[in-house]
Amino acid sequence: MKLSNDEKRAFHEGGFIVLRGLFSEAEVAPVRAAFERLYATAQTLRATGDHDGAFFVLSAPPAGEVVVQRVVWAGGAEPELLRLSEDPRLVSPALELLGTSHCEQLLSQAHFKMPNDGVAFDWHQDIQHRDKGGDTWRDVTGRGSYVQSILLVDPMTEENGPLEFLPMSAARLQAGGRLGKDEHVDASRAVPVTGKAGDVLLFGPYAVHGSHANGSSKPRRVLINGYAAPGANKRVYPGRGACRELPAGGKFEWRAIR
Repeated sequence: MKLSNDEKRAFHEGGFIVLRGLFSEAEVAPVRAAFERLYATAQTLRATGDHDGAFFVLSAPPAGEVVVQRVVWAGGAEPELLRLSEDPRLVSPALELLGTSHCEQLLSQAHFKMPNDGVAFDWHQDIQHRDKGGDTWRDVTGRGSYVQSILLVDPMTEENGPLEFLPMSAARLQAGGRLGKDEHVDASRAVPVTGKAGDVLLFGPYAVHGSHANGSSKPRRVLINGYAAPGANKRVYPGRGACRELPAGGKFEWRAIR
C-alpha cells in the first residue's frame, strides 16, 4: 500500500496518522486470541521477567488478577503476532515514512488496559524509550528514524482510555524537539484517537502522547510494533528474535493471516 501525500505530510507535520480498517475482524481475531493466551500466562507468573521468549511487565496485587502492564517482544511467545508485524500493510508505510528500503523491528509489544486495572501513561515522547544516552540512538534520517504502529485489537473509545496526542508545531517535530524535564503540558489541547478493531495508528518518536486508565467494562488492548531506520538503534532489546530486519531477505512475502 502507498500513503497519500496528505498522509505523509500529516505524519511529518503533526506527528501521527490513523489508517482506518487496515485489518478485518477476521484478521484481528487470532491476534485477540494471542492476547488472551498472553494474559492467561501472566496470571501464572505474578512477577516481572522473561518467559518463553518474551518479557512480561507485571504488577501483582496481594489478591486478585495480576495487572499486565505490557508484554515486551510478545511475538517471541506468540509467533502469530510476529507474522502480523511483518505484513506489508504495516511495514510498507513505515518504510515510506522512514525513507528507507528496509528497517529494524525493535518492538512487538502487547499492551493491556483491562477494565479498572489502573494502567495509564503520562505525557511522553517515545524517543525517551529509544535514546537512553551513551550512543544508544542516532537519528540517521534527520526525521526521527523511527515509526511506531499501533493496531487496535479492541475498539478504542473515549471511555476506555484512548491514546491522546498533543499538537506540536511542524518546525519542532522536524527539529526533533523534545519535552523539557519540567515543561508544562497543556492537556486541554489533547486530541483523543478513537477507532475500531483493525484500525492502525502510526506516529513518530517526537509525538507527545499519553492515556488515562480504562474506566469502562470492556478491555482496550493494542499491539505495538516499532520500526527503526537501519543504523539508528545501538541497543539490545529483550525477547527471542528481537531487532530483526524487515522485510526479511530484502523483499516482502505476502502471507494470509490465519
